Amino acid sequence: MDMDKFLLALPQFLILLPGAASCYLPTKNQMKYSPAKTAAFCMAAILPNSVVAALLCALFSMNVNTILLLSLVLFFFLYRRTVDLELSCSLAVYVGVCAVETFPVQLGYVFDAWLHPSSGAENFSPEAALFRLGVSALMLIAFAYPAVHYFQRVIDIPGFSKIWYFTVTLSSIFLILNVLAIPQSYSIFHTGRMLWIFPIFESGMFAMLVAVYILFYQGSVILLKHAELQERTRLFDMQSHQYRALQEHMRQTARLRHDFRHSVRLLASLAKKGDVDSIQAYLTEYETNLMERAPANYCANAALNALFGYYCEMAVSAKIRTDWHIELPEPLPFSEIDMAVLFGNLMENAIAGCQTAPEETRYFCLTTEICHENTLYIVSTNSFDGKVRKRKGGYRSTKHNGNGIGLSAIAVAAEKYGGLTKVSNSDTEFFVDVTLKM
Repeated sequence: MDMDKFLLALPQFLILLPGAASCYLPTKNQMKYSPAKTAAFCMAAILPNSVVAALLCALFSMNVNTILLLSLVLFFFLYRRTVDLELSCSLAVYVGVCAVETFPVQLGYVFDAWLHPSSGAENFSPEAALFRLGVSALMLIAFAYPAVHYFQRVIDIPGFSKIWYFTVTLSSIFLILNVLAIPQSYSIFHTGRMLWIFPIFESGMFAMLVAVYILFYQGSVILLKHAELQERTRLFDMQSHQYRALQEHMRQTARLRHDFRHSVRLLASLAKKGDVDSIQAYLTEYETNLMERAPANYCANAALNALFGYYCEMAVSAKIRTDWHIELPEPLPFSEIDMAVLFGNLMENAIAGCQTAPEETRYFCLTTEICHENTLYIVSTNSFDGKVRKRKGGYRSTKHNGNGIGLSAIAVAAEKYGGLTKVSNSDTEFFVDVTLKM
């Protein structure tokens, strides 16, 4: 074995370390394991891989970049095993990081060409490999804050599959261009002013890629705000519906008060006759009419009360038996929009599930309870036909090819308040348990 080739090749694979860290920065909320355990997995995979890859280069004179690209493909499957993300999102993050990492690679070649003008990519020097690793580490530090505080917010948004695949395409273009631009001989850098033009060109390309990611982020934020506005509009519509129901109830109550004198005369006549049974039957019917016409009051929050009323009417229309016990803290310590998203998706999914079961077996139980004065427990149980689609890490939608957006939205809302979501099912029932820290 040529030990010199081994020592030349080994440092080139270490760029995988900052690249791996960059992949996990924006996906902190979706990591299946603790950061320490995930780091241990990555080190246990990357370091032995680097040694084996360097041995292959030394023994069989294999091209470093070819093995590096193959390693990246293999490590993507490891990445998928350690994060709970849709394929489109995990692919977008991974390919995006790979595209960014190609720029330190190209700067490393420029630096190597400056140090060793007569050499080429196949004889990449250890000094240039360390320089490339240093640039990659600096980029990791520079992008750590925006990745954690900004892009993480975008990744938490469910239902962006088409947008993620679009970013994969854009990142792939920059990745392929930089791979094709790898110089086999450094003589090209010493032709004219290429040693200075090439870094400027690469800097421009890098600026374009960063601009694309910034525009993507801004566009995602706009879409998120639009979704929030839609949710607010839906809440206003529900509140308007409840207001009209209250107006109708007031009109009916006024009519009942107007007609009450006739009721008094009837009761007086029955009392004179001593017909107690008829009096009781009439009073029972009168009370029933009042109860049926009164709109339900689930909680003190007007927006959420309208939300519960809306979905209760939907359940009744679908011939679903409801058993709801709602207890919410006052004042509400959570955002109305977040709670509307959580409860709206929870009730919508449950009602849709009930509709897959026979009418005589349809039921939906919903209970919210404050425990230990700092935790809100939400327990939902509904009947359904028993058909589910699962993958590792969660349920998939039965309406389309992809993850259940409703369940993802519930989980995101719960995580925002330090809570958890547990989803399970039996052959006939679907269960969702949510905890929120107050």
